[in-house]
Amino acid sequence: MPTYDMKNIKTGEIKEMFISIAKKEELLASGEWEQKILSPTAMVTHTGNIINKTSGDWKDLLKKMKSETSIGESSGLSAAQRRKHGLAENTIKL
Repeated sequence: MPTYDMKNIKTGEIKEMFISIAKKEELLASGEWEQKILSPTAMVTHTGNIINKTSGDWKDLLKKMKSETSIGESSGLSAAQRRKHGLAENTIKL
């Protein structure tokens, strides 16, 4: 059975009801209840460029990792395989 948020028209009370569709239709037809559709809040998870908002220490660590790591030697993949999987070049711009 689904869960519905139903609002009592007389009291304004909103209740979460675990009822069948038939029971929901019955409550709506009685005129005492209406279905309340709650919408989620809008969230902003990220704006702008993350690299520009990081500390200098993090950027230094990325530079060190880039200089000490060679994708071709450590991965064991051919040049075609590295390109296929997006490993041909470092896409992080510091």
